[in-house]
Amino acid sequence: MKPKAVFNWSSGKDSSLALYKILTEAKYDVNCLLTSINKEFQRISMHGVHVSLLEKQAESLGLPLIKMKLPKEPSMEEYREIMSKTMNEIKSHGVTHSIFGDIFLEDLRKYREDQLKSIEIKAVFPLWKINTLKLINEFLDLEFKTIVTCVNETYLDKSFAGRIIDKDFIKDLPENVDPCGENGEFHTFTFGGPIFKKTIEFEIGEVVKKTYLKPKSDKNDNEGEYVFWFCDLVSK
Repeated sequence: MKPKAVFNWSSGKDSSLALYKILTEAKYDVNCLLTSINKEFQRISMHGVHVSLLEKQAESLGLPLIKMKLPKEPSMEEYREIMSKTMNEIKSHGVTHSIFGDIFLEDLRKYREDQLKSIEIKAVFPLWKINTLKLINEFLDLEFKTIVTCVNETYLDKSFAGRIIDKDFIKDLPENVDPCGENGEFHTFTFGGPIFKKTIEFEIGEVVKKTYLKPKSDKNDNEGEYVFWFCDLVSK
């Protein structure tokens, strides 16, 4: 019997490729998808995608969806408490593994592993340490379809928000931007590809600027804030 796993689903390209690899290898029984939601705005954390499109993704993937609802700006303590409660509930259904689409951020991997270790769940990283240019090209060669929903203005300007990722998009990225946006340069919404039963239909809405205060420990910017551009996607 294959071990049961929860898949941490962000709605974007890395999650999609990681899930593709997991389903292709067939080593785990993917029990459900888990996605963090801003409960005030009903949108996926950081990606800015409305929950209605997330639900259409889950339906097209044929997997149950668990929405972990977070307050607007949760503290680390609040986040850990909500995550612990959610994961313990998932564990009660026989889940022993938790799958992520992370690629090379060592600190993030260690944090995930440490948090899961406390409840005896093992973290799995199917994309770990694979070259990101190779990954994005594999993603496109598999005919996945994804759109940029959020960009960090530190790395990319407003014009990148709302663009479909293709070979031209990769060529247009500045040299300091990771091809998969692994450093948080951009986030995406995947609306088609080999793991989906049908394409997710949507319309492109307005592009909105939002600012967030940086943590006090971050001294990279005297203004003390992050600037992001979000492209709204409207479910059809």
